[in-house]
Amino acid sequence: MALSSYSELVKSSKKNDPAYKTIKLAILADSSTQFLVKAIKGYGFENQISFEIYEADYDQVEMQVFDDLSALYKYNPDFIIIFYSSRKLIKTFYTQDKTGKINFAHEFIVKCATIISTLNSSLRSKLIFFNLPELNDNVFGNFANKTELSFLYQARRINLELMKLAHNNSNLFILDLNSLQSFYGQKFAFDAKTYITTDSVLSLDILPFVAKNITDVIEAINGSFKKCVILDLDNITWGGIIGDDGIEGIQIGELGIGKAFSEFQLWIRELVKRGIILAVCSKNDEAIAKEPFLNHPEMILRIEDVSVFVANWENKVDNIFYIQQVLKIDFDSMVFLDDTPFERNQVKKAIAGITVPDLPEDPADYVQFLSELNLFETASINEDDEKRTRQYQEESQRVEFKKTFESEDSYLRTLDMSSEVKPFDKFTIPRIAQLTQRSNQFNLRTIRYAEDDISRISGSDKYLTISFTLKDIFGDHGLVSAIILKKEKENLFIDTWIMSCRVLKRGLEQFAMNAIIDYAKTAGYSTVVGEYIPTRKNMLAKDHYQKLGFIPNGNFWYFAIQAASHFETPIKKST
Repeated sequence: MALSSYSELVKSSKKNDPAYKTIKLAILADSSTQFLVKAIKGYGFENQISFEIYEADYDQVEMQVFDDLSALYKYNPDFIIIFYSSRKLIKTFYTQDKTGKINFAHEFIVKCATIISTLNSSLRSKLIFFNLPELNDNVFGNFANKTELSFLYQARRINLELMKLAHNNSNLFILDLNSLQSFYGQKFAFDAKTYITTDSVLSLDILPFVAKNITDVIEAINGSFKKCVILDLDNITWGGIIGDDGIEGIQIGELGIGKAFSEFQLWIRELVKRGIILAVCSKNDEAIAKEPFLNHPEMILRIEDVSVFVANWENKVDNIFYIQQVLKIDFDSMVFLDDTPFERNQVKKAIAGITVPDLPEDPADYVQFLSELNLFETASINEDDEKRTRQYQEESQRVEFKKTFESEDSYLRTLDMSSEVKPFDKFTIPRIAQLTQRSNQFNLRTIRYAEDDISRISGSDKYLTISFTLKDIFGDHGLVSAIILKKEKENLFIDTWIMSCRVLKRGLEQFAMNAIIDYAKTAGYSTVVGEYIPTRKNMLAKDHYQKLGFIPNGNFWYFAIQAASHFETPIKKST
């Protein structure tokens, strides 16, 4: 999984494939970005993305933003990168008097806030701000950490205030250039000769990593990110072989190499708490494999952290296919971690799309290596993420329960499913926005909305909104589906219909259509119009409208309301 060098990315930037998805990107910066543009295009091509990039003229950030006739607004990009550099800002800082230096961060953040509000008022572009790599000119030495008169003090304040702006603005995302410089070192991230001759503040060496992080953020916003980590056990989760060494002989804890495995477990547990699904895939007897999770006093990961636990002597490829069937997520959303090259290569060759890092031989390097890969980028989190492990554990129970039934219908009716149906509200808006960003398989038009967009739609009289929860005898799935209906003269247009892949083919599609019929009849509409826009990931939904009785006409599907009756469904409406 090594990144291409900058020179390799330049070669890739000249290539094109019309089948790749196109993303329109604008870059506004106070320094030269021509090398960065090539790196982004090259990295995009290598990851099947065609970046169309509008590169504003040098040091034209404010001119582009505050002129509503500028080329930026005509271009109307999907994403806008704002890149102010420490190297440029420190020059401005040096020209300030004492009062100006003390107020430097405040005035800069006010400008940034104005840029954000101006762009948000005119465009629906997602905004990505670069934060500032810390730059200590040593005018004050280490005392720079104590005085407002130092640029280091002001730069750190700017980064903190940028984080606050992003926290309060769902359309704003931070590209953490400061962390990249901290990880790789300032001498790696900045090259004085390149800066002097080209005015590029980023070295050619750091550009592939910056391009990757930009792409990671954009892909996460667009709903393409890792959702699940699958762990082997022996010499990954603990040192040693549980079947041979026993629970007392495996290495975990604060002594020796056991410390490396404990820190690895701690990192994995934080991912689980954030909402990443944890699965186990191990060649072991199940009872023996589970024993450390249940009884070892120094285990950090516990059985309740694992959504799907598979331990047997079957082929790991087959077991990963089983895990995928339970979780119902794409293989390209999965990361498989195994210490054995043979097992890794077997999974790589057999399962297209799954990410299988070639872990370092020394377990002490596991966490740093995986952190550097930045595999688990995300664009949003909410309270529902914390419930995900329990929900998938319940799903695993459903899978086993289903095996006891001869027919799908009898199984579904035994689940005793119920759903709460209501318009969007302030409590559900964050989850609905997340669904629009993350749902890929059942997402009929794949329109991504931020929280601000959903709030605007929810409060508009031009739309009807419907959300659905789902419960059954095993537990509560939470909010699993959302529909946005746009009011037209005689028709209701389905702007958005999304559903969690966890609940597909349980009758919720028909249940939701019944709700649409009720809404349309009550409001006096004669026709509901749907549209399916195919993507690489939503082929599962291509026959959705046909199965519900919609009639095709060109790219759209039409459903007559007045004579429509309800579909049969095993789901009851909760009260």
